[in-house]
Amino acid sequence: MTRINRRKFLVYGSTAVGTSILLKACGGTSEPTADTAPAEGETTIAAAGDGDTIKVGILHSLSGTMAISETTVVDAEELAIKEINAAGGVLGKQIVAVKEDGASDWDTFAEKAEKLIDQDQVSVVFGCWTSASRKKVLPVFEAKDHMLWYPVQYEGQECSKNIFYTGAAPNQQIEPAVDWLLENKGTDFFLVGSDYVFPRTANTIIKEQLKAKGGNTVGEDYLPLGNTEVTPIITKIKAALPDGGVIFNSLNGDSNVAFFKQLKGAGMGPDNYPVMSVSIAEEEVRTIGPDFLTGHYAAWNYFQTVESPANEKWVSDFKAEYGDERVTNDPMEAAYIMVYLWKQAVEKAGSTDIAAVREAAYGQTFDAPGGTVTMNPNHHISKTVRIGEIREDGLFEIVSETDGPVDPIPWNQFVPDTKGYACDWSDPAKGGKFKAA
Repeated sequence: MTRINRRKFLVYGSTAVGTSILLKACGGTSEPTADTAPAEGETTIAAAGDGDTIKVGILHSLSGTMAISETTVVDAEELAIKEINAAGGVLGKQIVAVKEDGASDWDTFAEKAEKLIDQDQVSVVFGCWTSASRKKVLPVFEAKDHMLWYPVQYEGQECSKNIFYTGAAPNQQIEPAVDWLLENKGTDFFLVGSDYVFPRTANTIIKEQLKAKGGNTVGEDYLPLGNTEVTPIITKIKAALPDGGVIFNSLNGDSNVAFFKQLKGAGMGPDNYPVMSVSIAEEEVRTIGPDFLTGHYAAWNYFQTVESPANEKWVSDFKAEYGDERVTNDPMEAAYIMVYLWKQAVEKAGSTDIAAVREAAYGQTFDAPGGTVTMNPNHHISKTVRIGEIREDGLFEIVSETDGPVDPIPWNQFVPDTKGYACDWSDPAKGGKFKAA
């Protein structure tokens, strides 16, 4: 295993899906989770924190192209809620979760966010996967001064007072992946992604990083989210990299199924065309099939194969709850730990008041399955960075990891427009974006 020095990763900021073969159908009605439903006679529309319950919202795609990925993070969130309730709840109250289906439609996400806040009067919302859905709900949470906890790696270039981000910032996933590829796989990159904000912004960062590090962007192409017409992209990759090269993949949804199958069908295996993905995790590998993915790579902060007592317990508990055939992955871990971080902040604040919980969240730590995490005043968490190679059993062999947690840098330091900027919500004079250097 290659160990990468933590200091090297900390300087990234100062230098320069899911797939869906079988979709779960789910209506848009809200419902308490089975394990946290209120007792007979309790209301489910009382204000958050009233009586013996605290209401929280869960807002993910339970149908549509993103369902295969987002339903798994719902499972993780519900497991955390069940555990917390079994241990006595929060402030002596049981958590009641109200679930809403964003249906892989970004306008629907915004509508459901408003419903959870205004009608259901939840104290917090755990939700979203794609940056497109997060960008749609962001104005809702800001206008209503409410709170969203967001569990998926993303493109950065954002630092909202009303969102806590428990997935990776680019310097905790994308940038380390590029450096590892430059050192181990080659300097010529073809960038492929879904056509929305995350892949396009991620690729802007990658192109700037490659310029600074001596790499080359030989091509770049996008597919509409859910589109499976990947043959033209495969043709472009072969033309731009006739002798092989690196493919950096930020496709999400059903596109990944067709992409990896056609890549293998074209004889473009990982020996000559290694693919680094940032939205392919254990659940997606299981769905697509390891036969099409073995030997390719992914960059995350957590893999199921992490060796730690905390991870062994979490994997065991998750399988006991949902079945031995199930797998855990990075977004699920980020979703699981964000519920606990919120719970700790509420207990420190002694209230579900949004402003009080926000302030109490800063500095919260948790012994996560992937290693200790800490919530920073920039609303992102410090976490370990890992790169994994997909094995024949569908899990990941960890080929590189940092010595410890890497601090998050939301405003990218390779992109000229944001170089030198930082975020600190603990200081009103600084806020979401200030010139740090």
